[in-house]
Amino acid sequence: MTYPNGVSVPNTTVCSVAFDIEDDLHPPVFLYYRLTNFFQNHRRYVKSFDPLQMKGQNRTAGQVKSGGCDPLTNGAGDKPYYPCGLIANSLFNDTFQQPILQNPTANSTGYNMTTTGIAWSSDRDLYKPTAYSVDDVVPPPNWLRMYPEYNASIPLPNLQEWEGFQVWMRTAGLPDFSKLAMRNDTGVMYAGRYQIDIWDEFDVTVFGGTKQILISTRTVMGGKNPFLGIAYIVVGGVCVLLGAIFTATHIIKPRLVLPPSFALRAA
Repeated sequence: MTYPNGVSVPNTTVCSVAFDIEDDLHPPVFLYYRLTNFFQNHRRYVKSFDPLQMKGQNRTAGQVKSGGCDPLTNGAGDKPYYPCGLIANSLFNDTFQQPILQNPTANSTGYNMTTTGIAWSSDRDLYKPTAYSVDDVVPPPNWLRMYPEYNASIPLPNLQEWEGFQVWMRTAGLPDFSKLAMRNDTGVMYAGRYQIDIWDEFDVTVFGGTKQILISTRTVMGGKNPFLGIAYIVVGGVCVLLGAIFTATHIIKPRLVLPPSFALRAA
């Protein structure tokens, strides 16, 4: 396979996933990857990045080492990693090809999705062009297949335009989470059998997790995310139960209220 930066990687495992779409999906249509048992909410992991480096500043090896990227700060020759930290180093690096309709008709020949527009606009504002040169920094250890080194042929990644990186850097609050990988905002995904080829690079066996793909759309009520709805129902149920308990306690054993005249005499 060949990455967008031109680096060719031999011996890549390709996973072909076939799935059925029973009804037409009207835009916008979203493709997510889902990971389980990956704790992006670990305290040390969440803190392991350098916001000033993300904003394009030329952070020295000493500044990075004393900053928030610990324990993944400097690499060969004491050059700082770019980008540094555990979050960037663990970047999800599976590559998704376009879903291909296996039984096309005259109205449907394929379905093209894009990685543009998958990150929040507020996240994109956090990243600026870097002031580093290729000789100032080294790639994170887990990036070596995609970025074996930085040089004139393999330039530094443009984090300001790399929305997949920006999506990953927004850490999830739960160990099972989904992140947006591709989207289509204009075309209908017609019913039928599709196949999507995935360049399988992200190893989930090291943390005992799984990975899946999800294809979804949204309605006028928004997307499907049951967690908040379930949380609201549970909290509301607890409040109703406590209210019923306090009401019953007040009816069965009310507090004694003394008349004002008694209070004045006692004083």
